[in-house]
Amino acid sequence: MIPVGIPIGFAFAVMLFISMLACVAARRRNMHLWLRSYCRFVFSTYGSHEIQRCNSQVLNSHCPRVDEDSCRENGDPLAGNRYGDNVADDDCLDVFIAICDHFEPEWNHPTNDIAVARVQRWLEEYPALFSRYHDVEGRPPQHTFFFPQDQYAPRYLDRLAQLCNDGYGDVDVHLHHDADTSEQLGAKLDGFRETLWERHSLLRRDPATGEIVYGFIHGNWALCNSRPDGRWCGVNDEIDVLRATGCYADFTMPSAPSDTQTKTINSIYYAFNQPGRPKSHDIGVPARVGTAPPHDGLLLIQGPLMLDWRSRRLGLLPRIENGDLHASHPPTGRRLDLWLKAGVHVVGRKRQCFVKLHTHGAKDGNIDMLLGPRMQRFHEELALRAQADRRFRYHYVTAWEMAQLVHAAETGANPHTPETTTHVLA
Repeated sequence: MIPVGIPIGFAFAVMLFISMLACVAARRRNMHLWLRSYCRFVFSTYGSHEIQRCNSQVLNSHCPRVDEDSCRENGDPLAGNRYGDNVADDDCLDVFIAICDHFEPEWNHPTNDIAVARVQRWLEEYPALFSRYHDVEGRPPQHTFFFPQDQYAPRYLDRLAQLCNDGYGDVDVHLHHDADTSEQLGAKLDGFRETLWERHSLLRRDPATGEIVYGFIHGNWALCNSRPDGRWCGVNDEIDVLRATGCYADFTMPSAPSDTQTKTINSIYYAFNQPGRPKSHDIGVPARVGTAPPHDGLLLIQGPLMLDWRSRRLGLLPRIENGDLHASHPPTGRRLDLWLKAGVHVVGRKRQCFVKLHTHGAKDGNIDMLLGPRMQRFHEELALRAQADRRFRYHYVTAWEMAQLVHAAETGANPHTPETTTHVLA
């Protein structure tokens, strides 16, 4: 007869072993940097009644389950769900979608012809594929190309400028650098900003100050010298350098599973330079309705960071959902559900959801997905979801427009009126 304590002890040992493996795996994915914040998020923000009520209205019509024939009988779903459908504004969720592309035509050191061909594909194929899709404003999908200063060549930017001038997106600034100084970094950003403005008629002037401004994504995720080994940046006061050179907002985060990931997640907030310390953007002050932007802070708009328990490694560990669009992980209606659950918003405006996604749109494989049927299917799913539930209103925006919508919310402007949104997107 086997003593009762033996199987119990064996089960406990197995559970302890599995827990240890899970902890090791989580640490290898650097989840220890943000898991505590995620737990607080799950049990407070996402668990609140208001967030649940807000999301339940749009998550109950999961796109793949929509009857497409029934939707099309009631109109063309690809036209988007226009304003004026007699749906109360307080019952609607406005979802602003921005795809922020770390666009690197010289990825993997191609020949000049291959690099140019990558950009040419976007110029020729994007309008042909996506001009038929429209959001609630009647706009086609928007794509923001964060172009690397270290790969600059007129042959790339002239083509991207043409695509943007035709109404399909915008260009902002991406940068890879290493062992830099504040002075060197400032010179690089100022020079590139002037080149984009003067040579290619890109970027824009701040409507209040007249300054040429740009959005920013840091190469290798190492914003504000945030890598533990100090590589791929070197500038602890990068927040102040970005502000001084006209950066209107940073769109680098989330970077998980990188070790540069901040403890702040699923947020729109202002970061401040902490003299002598790296990773000043680890924490900050949330953007809030009725509160003016701080004069010494840099706006950070984060993408979603969630745990996807329906997609697990070894049947145990959840996949990290970080808003990355790549060849093996295209956008889907199910991923959209997670992005909405992340609920990135300006404090006081939970029904205005900001979905900042990222990709590397010049990489082999990624470019085929982004300019192919899987991306088209996602836009169709958005339209079908809106057709099935008129309370779901989606907007295609650029990075610049997303930042302006944040500031509009901070002033207390009503985000549900077409006048407010159209003014920002004009």
